[in-house]
Amino acid sequence: MDERASLPRAEFHIVEDNLQGAEVIALLQQHLDEMFQYTPPDLVHAMPIERLRQPDVTFYSAWHDGELAVVGALKDLGNGKGELKSMRAADAFRGRSAGEAMLLHLVEVAHLRGYKWLGLETGRTEPFHPAQHLYRKHGFAECEPFGDYLPGDFSICMSLELE
Repeated sequence: MDERASLPRAEFHIVEDNLQGAEVIALLQQHLDEMFQYTPPDLVHAMPIERLRQPDVTFYSAWHDGELAVVGALKDLGNGKGELKSMRAADAFRGRSAGEAMLLHLVEVAHLRGYKWLGLETGRTEPFHPAQHLYRKHGFAECEPFGDYLPGDFSICMSLELE
């Protein structure tokens, strides 16, 4: 089998994660480093590990054959709303449906919690186009900035109405 081939969603074991493992911490640090590489520092909205450990955030990791594939989090915004945070696939799992598996899991958790709306913020520039494509593929559409986000050239907010 081609090592870069997409994997079915069932191939990923997704767990609620306590953010203690070295692999998870390293992937989150890589995510933060990339955000500062591609985005002006005052416009980086990625959460540091300490913030991801707060009670309003539930953090998940997904594994394939013992390897960390992807991470992601769901932040409770109150009033039936949630926000996707810190979605990042490990390099070896990019383009292999790991991000899609995590996205579908987070949407499923949001449904189970009774959320009516999910939002996210991502970059607008080229390095973020694959993420935008994934979100659009699953029904997210560009929306007005929400929460503390402001309109601008580097950021795009997207949302999904849940039934």
